[in-house]
Amino acid sequence: MLDQLGIDHQVRSIMSSSLLAVCSPHIFVSIAWDCQEVVNIKNLMQIDAGLGQVVATDTSQIPYYLVGDKWIRLPGSLKHITVGPAGIWGVNKDYAIYKYVAGNWVKAEGLLKQLDAGGEQFIVGANMNDTPFCLTRSATVGYKGPGSPLPWTGLPGAVKYYSCGPFGCWAVNKNDDIYLMSLNQDCQNNGWRHIGGKLSMIEVATDGSVFGVNSAGQVYTRDGITASKPEGTGWSNIPMCMRMGHVTYDLGRLWVVSKSGVTMVCTH
Repeated sequence: MLDQLGIDHQVRSIMSSSLLAVCSPHIFVSIAWDCQEVVNIKNLMQIDAGLGQVVATDTSQIPYYLVGDKWIRLPGSLKHITVGPAGIWGVNKDYAIYKYVAGNWVKAEGLLKQLDAGGEQFIVGANMNDTPFCLTRSATVGYKGPGSPLPWTGLPGAVKYYSCGPFGCWAVNKNDDIYLMSLNQDCQNNGWRHIGGKLSMIEVATDGSVFGVNSAGQVYTRDGITASKPEGTGWSNIPMCMRMGHVTYDLGRLWVVSKSGVTMVCTH
């Protein structure tokens, strides 16, 4: 993966030796990133940050919302949760979709295994067959429960993980191939554009930053993303002390969950 992303063996060796020198049980320092373990939450499975908010689910499918340094348990049981301009949404183990409305989860029509609220007030997601979907801004913002219109729009291609930001939507498929799509608030798009590299999950931040994790548990960020160049210029590795499984970023904080359930927050 490192070679595929253009990082040679010499750089990899330097990264490895630098990282080993600074690892400790609770403080992890990588090149340009200072990471500390989040000690008051355990066994997280997935985490999402956006617009200054942080939500997460653990291996028991308990959803949480971060208030200060305390993780507040939310009602219900979810395997995936997301927060962003479109609000707070989640899906459970049976792929049922929910929107958080006035302190409770309101069930929505449709079935998805993963969804993302990071677009310009629209929702995207993937179902159990890796079919991507989009829900328009008007339907997303206006949804308040049964009876509200919920016209999911099927999109081309097949993806297993899908995330949007201000400059576009990124996704990965079952082969860990990476794709970029321009998508507007009405779910109109121009199709997928293949981006080099391999990632098993990918997240777009509210500011357009893109981060992802590959199958080996290595963390990457996309360089050079701008409104005029939404595809960016290349991938950079963010060295970590352990194999990671999930990543999200918002307002200068990189949240990372290891494959063993350790959560870290990093700044640089």
